[in-house]
Amino acid sequence: MAKIYFIDVTNRDGVQTARLGLAKLEKTMINTYLNEMGVFQSEFGFPTTRHESFYLRANLELARMGVLQPIRLGGWVRAVVEDVERAFQFVPGIKHLNLSISTSDQMIQGKFQGTKSPEDVIGMMVEAVDAARAHGAESVGVNAEDASRADPGFLVAFASAARQHGADRIRYCDTLGYDNPFTIYDAVRTLAGNVGLPVEIHCHGDLGMAVANSLAGAKGAIDGGTDAYINTTINGIGERAGNADLVATALAIIKSKGFAEKYQIGDPIDLTKAWKISRFASYAFGVPIPANQPGVGANVFVHESGIHADAVLKDPGNYELYSFDEVGRGEPEIVESGSEVCSGEYGGISGFKHVMGQMAVRFKGPAQAEKILELARYANVASQRPLVADELLFIAKYPGIAKKLLTLIPPSK
Repeated sequence: MAKIYFIDVTNRDGVQTARLGLAKLEKTMINTYLNEMGVFQSEFGFPTTRHESFYLRANLELARMGVLQPIRLGGWVRAVVEDVERAFQFVPGIKHLNLSISTSDQMIQGKFQGTKSPEDVIGMMVEAVDAARAHGAESVGVNAEDASRADPGFLVAFASAARQHGADRIRYCDTLGYDNPFTIYDAVRTLAGNVGLPVEIHCHGDLGMAVANSLAGAKGAIDGGTDAYINTTINGIGERAGNADLVATALAIIKSKGFAEKYQIGDPIDLTKAWKISRFASYAFGVPIPANQPGVGANVFVHESGIHADAVLKDPGNYELYSFDEVGRGEPEIVESGSEVCSGEYGGISGFKHVMGQMAVRFKGPAQAEKILELARYANVASQRPLVADELLFIAKYPGIAKKLLTLIPPSK
């Protein structure tokens, strides 16, 4: 039976959101949380972007160390041979790539301004796939940008050519959130049934249907005989109206009426990590979690109406589809209201030792403490916000990796 897998794109699509971004240590923490949660792959960045190279290499090193395992780390590049070459030049150890190119008439004409035909687009894509395979890529996904506005026959020809040249998956991109659950089901089932490649479902929320479309698309892929890979972002952060939210999508697959009986997740998702990962992303992006956000919103388990409160006190199942502890909630939050010492870019050794001591971290001597403090200072400079406990613990445990994450070397010319 075909299964559903998650490919989270927070560290690629999420960070493309206007006015938002993440420091490299924050992106690394998101990868660690996704790994803990059981996500199949993180689209962890742009290997053709020079300022990402140290971060990408450092995360691949964490993978080799077994820290980021079993999650896969995949890079996003344009389906252009030159981009593939640059990706392997900047990040030699990269093993997983997604190659993207526009497929709708609107974008082929609107972007290329008459310089490329649909046949040219297929030619560029297969050359890029061949180049990725020649460089030793272990998996290659091909992204059909704006697939929801593309000609269905062209999509089949595009995906068939990708398969013939060794692509592992075809990404059906509802780039503008144009689809609805009925249209995306038909389109993806046709694609899967005619091509036989596993289909990635990449949905945006311009019309508020990203999660519903993701489930419908996954159903279409499985009914068409292939595995489905749903793209998500944490808290739905993404361009314009955002992407399918990781937690909401996982909850919908597992909890919605009758869905999980036939359409199952391939790698188990640990929903008890939902609260932790959503809160961190909210803090790192500086975007509050909406009160009504599924699973993690402030009001999800709050009942005021007399009828509701009475029924929940008798049995929470009366008005709660899932329990708060299933999504990792329930522990009290402690907010300091008196004297507090925190670590920042101008912090000193005494305060830093105090903060780390509260987390039971002990240093071998003054030199080690100073080394970790200096890295923490640089991390604070990069994020411009106090580091959370997990970030400080990461720096203390992997100082060499942290140094690479904090390294930026602009080109000399």
